[in-house]
Amino acid sequence: MHRLLGVLHKWLGPDNPEHDGMSLYSMGWLQGGAVQGRALHFPRGATWTLGFYGYDPTRRLTEGILRDPDVFSGLRVLDMEVVSPPRFERRHTFRVASPVIARRHRADRSQEYLLWDDPRADEVLTRLLRTRMERAGLGPDHLDVEVAFDRTYPGARTKLTTIRGVQHKGSLCPVILTGTPEALTFAWT
Repeated sequence: MHRLLGVLHKWLGPDNPEHDGMSLYSMGWLQGGAVQGRALHFPRGATWTLGFYGYDPTRRLTEGILRDPDVFSGLRVLDMEVVSPPRFERRHTFRVASPVIARRHRADRSQEYLLWDDPRADEVLTRLLRTRMERAGLGPDHLDVEVAFDRTYPGARTKLTTIRGVQHKGSLCPVILTGTPEALTFAWT
């Protein structure tokens, strides 16, 4: 995941505002790979889903890919597709492309991972989404959004993710969002 993040920032360009601040983008894992021995192989290529709120980062990403389509380890971008967000109502269930990591700080400053079966995870995800929406400039009319894991989903599970050598525990479980169509569009991107 760390290498993918590096490639993303390479494409966004030097000194991009997405680098050090709160991320207003979403990033999935490479899809289509198979483990062979100790390596990943992509016999039919890979799919990588990225989401950005706003035109400018999408434009910079596209320009960066056109300038240097190499990813790493022989992977390179051959095709891109910009997908417009669907029209949302006030409630929507989102499938996730990678584990959702929710955590909180304990009184002793250690971190506790909150998983799909813990209602406190919903509070953390709701607070994080609202903070990101405020940073993106969405007004107070849209901040009543709520996020909850779909605890009725039979395939919900946890998964360890390693980022920069640190393992994080996340949830592979759809999330249900309730809010304005604009808030749901922001979350979709």
